[in-house]
Amino acid sequence: MEYNLRIPPEKRYLFTEPLDILIAGTREETIIQVENLFRDYLKSNLNVNFCIVGDIVAKDFFSNSFLKIFVKICIIDEKTQRNQINIGLEDYFEEIIEFQNPVGTINKDCWELFRNVIASGKKTLIKVTEGEEDLLILPLILEIPISDQEIYFAFYGQPPITDSNFIIPEGIVIVNADKNIQEKVSKLIAIMEKF
Repeated sequence: MEYNLRIPPEKRYLFTEPLDILIAGTREETIIQVENLFRDYLKSNLNVNFCIVGDIVAKDFFSNSFLKIFVKICIIDEKTQRNQINIGLEDYFEEIIEFQNPVGTINKDCWELFRNVIASGKKTLIKVTEGEEDLLILPLILEIPISDQEIYFAFYGQPPITDSNFIIPEGIVIVNADKNIQEKVSKLIAIMEKF
């Protein structure tokens, strides 16, 4: 991508809806539901990788001994609701990369970064040292290769939304990185402003 991207203010509502499956509930409830879902899913003997975007979701996954072993890529900004948070994940990862992504944007350099991280096969922690990680879920999903042998799921936290046409409860969003989701994400990327 040659340009940085940002959400046009009048289209912001399109980016608040869950990209895929929303598991609604408290943090304690949702992480147990995710664990149960994947315990069943993994009986199919598929090679599964998890990509985590967001500090609170990362904290919940890494406090769960079953789920954390599948985490391949984790993107955090060490902030939650603008407050500093340190969840101490460094020891788990083979590589730690610092990256800048200004608030409300997608840095044009993230596409190549994600491509290289996925190709490396290393468990990688990407720390956004300036800005925020929220929108990076979109280019990450588009860079994930679609394969029969290896399946990627991305996870991020869904804040409660009460100002849209319908109410969206808080929870965890599970994104199965397949062709349908990539098409949906491509449409969102297409309406973003280039700068």
